[in-house]
Amino acid sequence: MHGYLVLRRARRVLGNENEAEDVLQEVFLSLLDKPAQFEGRSALTTWLYSATTHLCLNRLRNQRTRRAILERAAPPLASHPAPGAETMVALRLLLAQLPDAVARVAVYYYCDEMTQDEIARVMGCSRRHVGNLLERLSAAHQDAGGCV
Repeated sequence: MHGYLVLRRARRVLGNENEAEDVLQEVFLSLLDKPAQFEGRSALTTWLYSATTHLCLNRLRNQRTRRAILERAAPPLASHPAPGAETMVALRLLLAQLPDAVARVAVYYYCDEMTQDEIARVMGCSRRHVGNLLERLSAAHQDAGGCV
């Protein structure tokens, strides 16, 4: 049950089945290796979502991974990409450039459709801080030309 949740989150953030499966293994191996990292202050699923999101964002920030995403998503010169694919590549590139907290808020808010209160609980911060992070996300979106 928990494995499916981790895999689903990783697929959604990374857009790549192989990378998502790697993250799935990494999350559970990390938990086996250092069980104390789950302190029990939240539900296990909350911790798994947070850990998975963090690992996925780190992968997106990896320069080699970014290049591979672009190569996979780049259409042949003779055809035009579907708007959805362009948007997802642009979103992943934007996430890779954002500070961790802002990128996490973006995933929770737009992918998971969580409320600001829910995000605050998952991230262990105030609702006001979540609002500030969403404002920073909006500013980054505008700085990127509003392409996503």
